[in-house]
Amino acid sequence: MISLLSLHTAVALFGFAGLFGKWIAWDPVAIVLGRTVVAAIVLGVWLQVRRTGRLHPSPGLALSGGILAVHWMAFFNAIAVANVTIALLGYASFPAFVLMLEHRRSGRVWSTIDLATAALVVAGLAMTVQDFNWGNTAAQGLAWGVVSGFTFAWLVVRTRGYTTGNEASSLAFWLNAFAALFILPIVLAQGGVTGTVDGRTLGMVIVLGVACTAIAHTLFIVGIAGTGSLTAAIVAALEPVYGIGLAWVLLGEVPTLRTALGASLLVTAAILATWRVRPAPIP
Repeated sequence: MISLLSLHTAVALFGFAGLFGKWIAWDPVAIVLGRTVVAAIVLGVWLQVRRTGRLHPSPGLALSGGILAVHWMAFFNAIAVANVTIALLGYASFPAFVLMLEHRRSGRVWSTIDLATAALVVAGLAMTVQDFNWGNTAAQGLAWGVVSGFTFAWLVVRTRGYTTGNEASSLAFWLNAFAALFILPIVLAQGGVTGTVDGRTLGMVIVLGVACTAIAHTLFIVGIAGTGSLTAAIVAALEPVYGIGLAWVLLGEVPTLRTALGASLLVTAAILATWRVRPAPIP
């Protein structure tokens, strides 16, 4: 029960994070750097206070941190070129990628229902955008959203192997720290943070880093440890529901009927993907 509550709270905060992509007038890469730096500092202080559950850095954690960085950069880029709703629907494809990755780990043959699940994802994405011309910003945003979905799925499957015997906040610290180190050279190469840097903006970056990153990421890892990567995937599939609802209320992004139908297909696919597959043993 605690693990499921942790997952739902984390997913609601992840959905809320998307709105900051519209509120913070920075380049998407700079936003990700801000949230990861803040999250790493907060988690680092927390670990110093507790002095328990220390996890030592490793090449595997560095790779996971890089994957996390790419996931967030793709997600905020999707918001920048389109909107929060399109980004979330593209991201909602990730349970199908979890299905593919778990298939690869377990070696199980694809079934008819598995193929139907993949078809539902394709249909749900097709419902989201009418014109798939790359000149269409909605199509660009959806493509970036799908990239964020794939990298998140990869991260979920990889993270499950680190949850055994390790404190969630320690794992979250290293993931965010490595993500920040991965992004910093990119931001410097772009000439630093561009856009407004005032008290209001910095306050929003802090909220994004603390609530929607440090706390949310720790809660999500707690949920994965208690339920497994596939259960985490089905709960995380509700992120578009939370996020689109918040974008509707706070940003005025009213979803069309076509968008709502596409979202329902993607959520259905997520349920099937999670229900059909048992996770492979952790090596």
